[in-house]
Amino acid sequence: MNCIRYITAAMLLVLGVACGGHSSENEDGNDINNAVEKAPTLLYGIDIDGYTIENDTVRIGETVGGILGRRGISAVMVDRLDKAAKEVFPLRQIRADNAYTTFTRHITDSLGERDVVDYVVYHRNAIDYVVFGFVGDSISVTCGQRPMELVRKCCRATINSSLWGTIMEQNLPYALAAEFEDIYQWTVDFFGIQAGDSFAVIYDEKVVDGETVGIGRIWGAEFNHGGKQYYAIPYAQQEGKLRYWEANGESLRKQFLKAPLKYTRISSKFSKSRFHPVHKVYRPHHGVDYAAPSGTPVHSVADGTVIFAGWDRGGGGNTLKIKHAGNLETGYLHLKGFAKGIRVGTRVSQGQLIGYVGSTGSSTGPHLDYRIKKNGTPIDPLKMPQEPAEPIAAAHKERFEAIRDRVVAELNGEEVVGGVITKQDIFGSSESNDTAKQ
Repeated sequence: MNCIRYITAAMLLVLGVACGGHSSENEDGNDINNAVEKAPTLLYGIDIDGYTIENDTVRIGETVGGILGRRGISAVMVDRLDKAAKEVFPLRQIRADNAYTTFTRHITDSLGERDVVDYVVYHRNAIDYVVFGFVGDSISVTCGQRPMELVRKCCRATINSSLWGTIMEQNLPYALAAEFEDIYQWTVDFFGIQAGDSFAVIYDEKVVDGETVGIGRIWGAEFNHGGKQYYAIPYAQQEGKLRYWEANGESLRKQFLKAPLKYTRISSKFSKSRFHPVHKVYRPHHGVDYAAPSGTPVHSVADGTVIFAGWDRGGGGNTLKIKHAGNLETGYLHLKGFAKGIRVGTRVSQGQLIGYVGSTGSSTGPHLDYRIKKNGTPIDPLKMPQEPAEPIAAAHKERFEAIRDRVVAELNGEEVVGGVITKQDIFGSSESNDTAKQ
């Protein structure tokens, strides 16, 4: 545990006099030094004067009662805390490996000399925290946030091996990879990233006490993949919530996601004649195999209705089939299991969790066999053409293009006429539907 003891203000004044400090008087004869009060030093909203502060981490298997009990807080007080916290931050939400901080005073009373814990601060993440108070016989539960600064960043990089690898090499926030996959999930094939592909991005970096703790809004991006350039221009005034658009005003959103899962690799592609690793014969493989750890979440690539959820006796193991508009059908084979509520007749939306990667049926290891049929005929998921969603309407075109020009200029490191874009530019006069990161 890290331990810091703070000396009281009164003791500091005593030390000042003992070291040769002197006092002076004003015209009224009042002691000027005594008139000046030292401003309190606050930590998580608590005046630290007189406290010993200890930092520790919730260990696996530890309970709140155990943590507090070791610090002299009775079971009765823990029970009162549990009741008081239910509407603010239920104690069951405390997780192992998260940090907490205790504020302890040394007192002398009728029970003798002893240490008492007045506050325990639980750190939900790098920014949010909860203060549990035990001052006297009272119980308090309050939430707070550490002061955070948003620093606007713009970077450009060329990919040498993988998107993740390049982000690590450039010392960029890891969260950028996930943001790219969210923004470009309908457009860029992240399983086909090649050396020489490149990207540029404008984003807010979250900084707490000089340390980067995450990223905020993506203000714009450019992704060059397979010789094609894809912009991501933020605009919310058309649909009432933040969407990203191509430079020509076409939506980046499509009917189908590029893939039903993330952070994997393609282990086998669509083929009319593939050597089957289990049956040891050549036969058609009408899907794309994504190798991934068992339990990896699988998502529906489009809105639709579940038409099959069960065991495929043809070797697919746990299998889901979903019917979509346009006489399209997707299949998800070898699943470990289905997501809660997924059954025949269930309506699912694009991106919804439907199951988990497994190795059921005729399989040599955990992977997802993903398939698409159109009018009953198998087609290659990696080559299926798609039309974008509704583009920027004529009524919004002028405003959108003004934002686009400023984003592109900033991405290219050029002078931004009119200044960099802001929330007001993206959302217009009303920001009530701002559901994006702050």
